Amino acid sequence: MSKNGIVDFDIDHAVRVLRKEVKHWKEPVVTTYSRATTRPAFHVLISCLLSLRTRDEQTAAASKRLFAVADTPATIVALPTKQVEKLIYPVGFYRNKAVTIKQVCQALIDHYNGATPDTIEELTKLNGVGRKTANLVVTLGYGKPGICVDTHVHRICNIWGYVNEKTPDKTEMALRKRLPKKYWIEFNDLLVTFGQNLCKPVSPLCSKCKLEDSCPQNGVSKSR
Repeated sequence: MSKNGIVDFDIDHAVRVLRKEVKHWKEPVVTTYSRATTRPAFHVLISCLLSLRTRDEQTAAASKRLFAVADTPATIVALPTKQVEKLIYPVGFYRNKAVTIKQVCQALIDHYNGATPDTIEELTKLNGVGRKTANLVVTLGYGKPGICVDTHVHRICNIWGYVNEKTPDKTEMALRKRLPKKYWIEFNDLLVTFGQNLCKPVSPLCSKCKLEDSCPQNGVSKSR
């Protein structure tokens, strides 16, 4: 291990292994929507806003209900806030999210002619949109390079010792310097699926992990 806590972790091997392993697990709901819609960027954006502190199953159901009724900025803005609340319930903070979604849709109409921006800089100008959501919209919605770092990506990259950072935003910046660009778009999908199913936040299933031999397990105090 180096002085800054970084180890010589074989990221190429890890990506090869995870590409095979994730085929056995359900992919993140936002990824599913990006592949199943003719408006991937907008649907990714709204699904991400719904997903905060909400289980994937609830996010998927809420997104499906909302998009069945209104799936463009204009049609969502036209809905009463109470109806949006009802459509997305019981996602966490559904009342606040209904307001935020309508504000975002209005901003898209007012400033982008109803289109969803394709840059992180423009996306993060929208209310409630942070770098994680912006990167997902850019990568899944537009197929452009970006590194979406949520809690899973942040946690796992630090467990691997591939980065040594305290926050997801700092992990993103470290990955932008170190992670080969060819992996940027798929990296979030791989690690989120891995984190939800095997490398779990509490007591990860290390004994079943095909990366166990090469993983330094930084910060892992209990595993199965």
